[in-house]
Amino acid sequence: MWGEQSGFSQRILIKTILKGGETVVGETVKIGGWVKKGRKGEAGKIAFLEVNDGSCLESIQLIVKSSLWSLPDLTPTGTSVYVEGQLVMPPETNKKQIIEVMVSRIIKVGTVDPAKYPLPKGRHTLEFLRNIPQFRYRTDTMSAVARIRNALAQATHQFFQMHGFFYIHTPIITTNDCEGAGEMFQVTTLLNDAEKLEKELLNNTPPSPFISQLKARAPSEAEISASVSELKIAKQNLSMLGERSKLKPGIPIMDGKIDYSKDFFARQSFLTVSGQLHAETCVSALGSVYTFGPTFRAEHSHTSRHLAEFWMVEPEMAFATLEDDMRCAEAYVKFMCQWLLDNCLDDMKFMADKYDKAAIDRLRMVASKDFIRVSYTDAITILEEAAKEQKFVNEVKWGVDLASEHERYLTEVKYESPVIVNDYPKEIKAFYMKVNSDNRTVAAMDVLVPKVGELIGGSQREDCPKVLRERMLERGLSLESYEWYIDLRRYGTVEHSGFGLGFERMLLFATGLDNIRDVIPFPRYPGRADL
Repeated sequence: MWGEQSGFSQRILIKTILKGGETVVGETVKIGGWVKKGRKGEAGKIAFLEVNDGSCLESIQLIVKSSLWSLPDLTPTGTSVYVEGQLVMPPETNKKQIIEVMVSRIIKVGTVDPAKYPLPKGRHTLEFLRNIPQFRYRTDTMSAVARIRNALAQATHQFFQMHGFFYIHTPIITTNDCEGAGEMFQVTTLLNDAEKLEKELLNNTPPSPFISQLKARAPSEAEISASVSELKIAKQNLSMLGERSKLKPGIPIMDGKIDYSKDFFARQSFLTVSGQLHAETCVSALGSVYTFGPTFRAEHSHTSRHLAEFWMVEPEMAFATLEDDMRCAEAYVKFMCQWLLDNCLDDMKFMADKYDKAAIDRLRMVASKDFIRVSYTDAITILEEAAKEQKFVNEVKWGVDLASEHERYLTEVKYESPVIVNDYPKEIKAFYMKVNSDNRTVAAMDVLVPKVGELIGGSQREDCPKVLRERMLERGLSLESYEWYIDLRRYGTVEHSGFGLGFERMLLFATGLDNIRDVIPFPRYPGRADL
């Protein structure tokens, strides 16, 4: 059979067939996919199926005779088919197809009831698709987003690996708050333990009087052995009841507070908001590392820019200053943009055609332009001047963080270019950022791009243990919880820097979509955690 097979399946990818074009006519192939459109022709004796297998945006047409299968079972949208057939040239009247499959054998069919299928033929809003996450990737838009997401993930690993970074896995469960914002999901088994205890106490019944019954007859050795086992269990239950009788129902309390020593990890723990702090332990030995994984924030926000679960790319570099950090961030963003242009252009053309006409031009601009560098102080001056002529919703003054409208003004109006803003006031940035010599600002930077504003946030990390402790105390953080982090500064400290890129924000920038819930497979936000 012709063609490179799909992984460990015998089917040939549709993208491979379409790439071969006329040169593969006459070859026999196996194809598996899902029917996008189906219709019957020639008085019901033949069916034309437009099938897509997810390997590319384009579908291929299958021609099936009624002698092979019941055609009404094949034509409904969503039906899965696995077939074998010969590649043929379409008739000259068919301008849509460059090659077709004349099916000779039906291997497997997964039928669909058209009356019940949640994703009927036709165009659907992205909001509607969010309500059927198990099927939305069967649409052209969401499959294109999935391939673009895959390409950006591949580009991420390619970029950092080629620059000598080690990929590390930081924990999802943590006892530290990297951002110091307090908006974290707590991880606990105390509620489960309390419910379990109540059920066990209710269901525990006194042991049956089997001993006296056993003595009344001549027991066998097997009966005696079974009775001894039952006695042991009864003794254990009695002991547990004795211990539990001392406990109060509900969550354990000590000195008026929840007693986390009784929790699973014997201390308060959370889902991570960032892998940075743990990555710093690795960078102090490996030199350059990056982590790429899910992070969580319990922020009750319903905006189009926020998720409760999102993915972050977070590199850390030893012996690196803020200048090095900015150069790395710029190179990384440019690399991703060029990667999409080189490897995912068909999907990008689809997104540009359906959603954002400027999507491809925006990628080309970012990939080719040098990023503008401007200090936070100068950016505020520029925005204050701009505010004299145009109305900003959010206040512009020194000491206030830039809002999305400010970021987009700088990138889309003032410079028409990506912008890196550096040296922010220390009061609005995290405790771990290095304090500058002016003692007012920190060596922090944000990479701003058109459409989404902030794409990357990073800094040179504070390497002085004394200053780090002072910053933690200013933020009301427990020094005891962060002693291990301060240790990194006490023993063999070096200048080091890093940044975090919001992966879904990069996808918004690339695809041109407006809602962050449409660029992640299973969006989690307040009130919704489907599947």
